[in-house]
Amino acid sequence: MSDEERGSKAARNTVIAVGGAGCLASPVVVGCGTVIIMIFGGLGILLAPLIAIILFFTAPIDGIGGGGGDVPGPGDASAVIAVFQGDGQGALDTSTVPEKFVDPIQEAGELCTAIGPIVIASQLENASAFNASLVGPDGRKGISQLPPDIFEKYGEDEDDNDETSALDAEDSILAQGRYMCDLAGQAQKMIDANEATGSVLDLTLAGYAVGMDAVRAAKGLPSTNEAQGYVAAVRAQFAKYAGIAAMPTGLATPTGVQTALPPAVPSDSLTPTPTP
Repeated sequence: MSDEERGSKAARNTVIAVGGAGCLASPVVVGCGTVIIMIFGGLGILLAPLIAIILFFTAPIDGIGGGGGDVPGPGDASAVIAVFQGDGQGALDTSTVPEKFVDPIQEAGELCTAIGPIVIASQLENASAFNASLVGPDGRKGISQLPPDIFEKYGEDEDDNDETSALDAEDSILAQGRYMCDLAGQAQKMIDANEATGSVLDLTLAGYAVGMDAVRAAKGLPSTNEAQGYVAAVRAQFAKYAGIAAMPTGLATPTGVQTALPPAVPSDSLTPTPTP
């Protein structure tokens, strides 16, 4: 299925879900008339309906994590919005990821200050749904689904088994962490040189999705569905992995969400941790 088809399907599913949720009374959504869906280029979806969907249907995901079942209030909505628009930092709720991946996700999220474990976990769900044996298109393998040339550059034998393999979850997750930190460094340099505007995290995620050359050419987050859709899809999972809210099973993550970019951070906040 092409990116366009996936985007269209996600948008369609979201519209259906919002239509069902809009008639539910709660402090977040007063009535059907207050749920407004704005379509940008056929795919973009306003942030508020996305937050409402998450809050209305908060539930455990495949037995991992989940909400308490109470009707969420305005405070919950504010927390989810804040995390959605934040920098992806903070502690990972380890109950939201498979136990065997907790340590490498935590380690990958400590390689540099720009990329935390919440970001890594959100990317892994987007890439493979934590399937370490997944074989994808174009030679992509493993939990991170990195392109083969990227894994070859950043992959190392993390568990000392004398083999560096994309199908080894630890090797794959740490390779992703190194790659993301490299992209974050490039993004920060562009911001410092006034070559791009936006947050380090958004530019890094966009670079991960479409390449840093596209980010540089756009002088910020590219306006393409692929770039904006990936940033939105990853950000949509932040609240879950921070332990604030859970995205319900079976609900497609909408692409192309229009979000306000957080302010750029100064260079001294991006201090890579030396790796062996």
